[in-house]
Formats: sequence, structure tokens, C-alpha cells
Amino acid sequence: MVKFITPEQAAELVQDGCTAALGGFGSYCGPDALLDALSRRFQETGRPAGITVITGISTGDNTQEDVGMNRIAHEGLIRTIIAGHLANPPRISAMAAEDKLAAYTLPLGVVAQLFRAIAGKKPGVITRVGLGTFADPRQEGCKANGRARSQGREVVQLLSLNGAEYLFYPSFPLDICFLRGTYADEDGNISVEHEGLTGTELEIAAAVHNCGGIVVVQVEDIVQRGSIHPRKVRIHNTLVDYVVKSPSAALHMQNYANTTYQPSLTGETRCPVDAIAPMKMGIRKVIARRGAMELKPGCVINLGIGIPSGVGAVANEEGIAAQTTLSLESGPIGGVPVEGVGFAGSMNPEVINSICDTFDLYDGGFLDMTFLGAAEIDREGNVNVSKFGPRCPGPGGFINISQNTPKVFFMAGFTAGKSQIELHDGKLDIIQDGPGVKFIEKVQQITFSADYARKTGQEVTYITERAVFRLAEGGIMLTEIAPGVDLERDVLSRMAFRPLLADEIRTMDARIFREEKMGLRL
Repeated sequence: MVKFITPEQAAELVQDGCTAALGGFGSYCGPDALLDALSRRFQETGRPAGITVITGISTGDNTQEDVGMNRIAHEGLIRTIIAGHLANPPRISAMAAEDKLAAYTLPLGVVAQLFRAIAGKKPGVITRVGLGTFADPRQEGCKANGRARSQGREVVQLLSLNGAEYLFYPSFPLDICFLRGTYADEDGNISVEHEGLTGTELEIAAAVHNCGGIVVVQVEDIVQRGSIHPRKVRIHNTLVDYVVKSPSAALHMQNYANTTYQPSLTGETRCPVDAIAPMKMGIRKVIARRGAMELKPGCVINLGIGIPSGVGAVANEEGIAAQTTLSLESGPIGGVPVEGVGFAGSMNPEVINSICDTFDLYDGGFLDMTFLGAAEIDREGNVNVSKFGPRCPGPGGFINISQNTPKVFFMAGFTAGKSQIELHDGKLDIIQDGPGVKFIEKVQQITFSADYARKTGQEVTYITERAVFRLAEGGIMLTEIAPGVDLERDVLSRMAFRPLLADEIRTMDARIFREEKMGLRL
């Protein structure tokens, strides 16, 4: 029978050295009341100590505030973390960079599918996702820092099946989980109707329950028995041990970007599309506009965080969003993706799939094209988004998506650091360039393998505000430059290697650089 307890009582259930699964995805679905109580218990007693945490996109708002998993960033509390992405709670990311815990970063789809595998008592996940990248045990084997490398734990193995290479990510037992829902009824059935996403709550609950562990769910409120419609029950009470009602709204926000509930993120209401503010003009919008020019009628598209999410905003502003289907790795399909801290939600979604179902679709070839970010690009065409010096944020869904989509567009500013770039008269004028070089001889870590892409026949394009490249045999080839840009001074001299040059280097469309709408048509 489900018991209703306080956050403090829930924190007492976490034992020294246990393995705990945490729900949530970035800005969404974080069990903050439970994490807050766990933090207070550790600070007061020094317990629990040495736990292992497994999560997908770690929860946080990219600040140093007590939000999301920042709350449990205490040395000694966490010994090991296994996650798809670590950057949203910067305190956790810093602990990984400083070797204060052992960090393993796995492809997000693999993490989600591992929960299913553990629930079904399967040996693990067998997939091609990660081959040729840092996840491959012939490279780094998902070990993100020195502490992980010295720990002796192997979270991925290389397999050969029917003459083909695969990666095997083995299952492991789970002792407890902290999850979040919207309502619990008196029997402990859990709904998620006010959540912006349908995360891995069911899969985690099933995995922990079937391991003989403890399932704890934080909710907004407790309602009468039988008052949650069966189709709205996400986790049945047979999988739930304890329910905690959040003591305050501040510990149960819909997402960290907004203090008020937004029904247009859940499909409860629809927001007029003209009420969605267009992107501010600048190089981010220039890059997003160039990406939007690649859209095709009827195509199914994935958008990554940052500049890529602007493709959806541009498509909405240009009135062409309805002619395509936009999809996010977090589950929403359709609508207009939220930018910034609120990324992962979508305004006016057509459906909100679970994250596990979404990665089954992505891995199987559901997408026609994807727009993703890029922090470093090298001579071969490899891309790094997962490690920078000691910082090891991890790949998120980047590897699943980039390896299984036929057309991939990487989007980034051409240089890094403070710059002064002006747009006027349909041209780009570089007054002061950023000091950092993004096109380097060799990336620090391979998150996208150009060699793997060549073998699988993917079409790969690299879009910046001043130049466009495509993946070719022998490297990357420059195909376009912006009007007003000098090829040698503004492009080639700002790269650590010389790219291949197309026979005809085209000039980017002048409409991209003007304030007014482009008038895009598909």
C-alpha cells in the first residue's frame, strides 16, 4: 500500500552507497522538494554518503542557484554520476570537472532505454549508437573524468553480431528513485498532466520496483480516489511506494524558466502563433534563417538546444512552420519549441510522446533532418559538443540524433568569444572578430564521427553566420560565404586548417541579413 510522507521522511530512505535514479529533464519535471530535503539531511548529518546517481538530462537552470540537481552538489554525497548531460546544474558539472565524483556521460537515448532494459530484467542495451564517438570503448568508453577512469567500472562494451559492430551498455540494479508527477490520488496513482514533458517516470518506476527498490514520487497535490481518468494515469500505484506532496509551489514549478503555469506547453490551451515573439535580429537569427532555408514540405525535423531551436522560431515567423513537423528529443512533436532555459518544451504541441518512445523513433530513422549545435569542428568534419578542457557536460541526445538522421545540419557562430558584427544592406560586416577558433585541427572529444557519417552516407552541412560547409571525402568543403565577407581575411585565416573549396563558392542569400521577414516559401 502506498504511504504518504513528508520530504524529510523521503530523504531518510536514501541509504549510503545506494544507486538512485532521478527523474526530470533540464528545466522540467525535477523533484525539487525531494532533492532539497536530501540536501538538508546531508548537510546536517553527512548522510547518505557515496551514492551513485543515474539520470538523463540533469535538472537545473544553468545558474549557481539552489535549483534542480544543484541542490545535491555536495562533496561526499555523490560518489558516481551516470548521465546523458551534466551542464544544467553547473555545480554538479564543476564537481565532475574537478574530479570530486566519478562522471560517466552516455547518449541520452541509451540512458532512457537502459531504464526499460533494467525494468525487463534484460542484460542491457545493444545499439550502434556511439560507435566512432567518445562513447566507443576504443576511445573513452563514456568515462568523462579521471575519477571515472580510475574507478575500474565499464559502462559500455564493444560487440560483434553477425559480422557488424555494436555497443553494449550493461544493466545494473537500482535501489531507489525520486520522481515527479502532477497529481496522486488516494491510492497513489500518478498523473503528469501539468508537466511540460512526458519523461522517463514510468520506465524508472518500473525499473526500480522490479529491482526490489523504493519508488518515491513528488506531486503537486493529492486528489480523491478514482478522480484521475485512467488515460491520465502515468504510473499505477502498484509501482509506487511513497508519495510526497510538495510543500510549496516554488519546489514544484512547471519549469525553471517561468514561475507560472503555462497551459500551452501541455496542450491544455493553444497560444496564438502571432503571440510568440520573433527572434531578435543578430547572428543567431542569421544562422537560424540559413537553416530554415533547408526545410522541405512535409519533412520531420529535430531541433537541438541553442541556435538550432531558432529554426522553429524563424519558421513560425515566416508562416511555414505548419508545413513541417518539428520534433524535440524531449518528446513534443509539433508546435514551436521554447528557446533558452525553457528549451525542451513546445508551445502548442500536437503530441507529447515519452522520451523513451521518442528515442525508439529517432534510432529507427523517424527523422528526415536535424539541426544541432557545434562547439568545435575539425579538419575531418568531426564535431565536439560534450567536453571542453576539464568540463564534461556530456552529449545529451546529440549522438542518437546525429547518427540516425539522413540530413544533419550543424549550426554555430564561426568564432568564439566577444565579437562585434553588424548587419546592414543585406550584408555582414565584421568590425571585431571573436578571438576563439572553432574550426580546429582536431576536436577535444568526438561527439559526432565524420568517418561514421561517411560510411552510412549521411548528408552533413555546417552552417555559420559567414560561411557554409559540407562534409566531403577528405574533409569539409566550403560552399558559401556571406555577402560583405572577405574569403581569406574573414574565413580562411580564422580556421586552424584549410578546408576544401568548392568549384563555385556561392554567396548566401541577402535576405538572411535584413531586418524584415525573408518571405520564405517551401
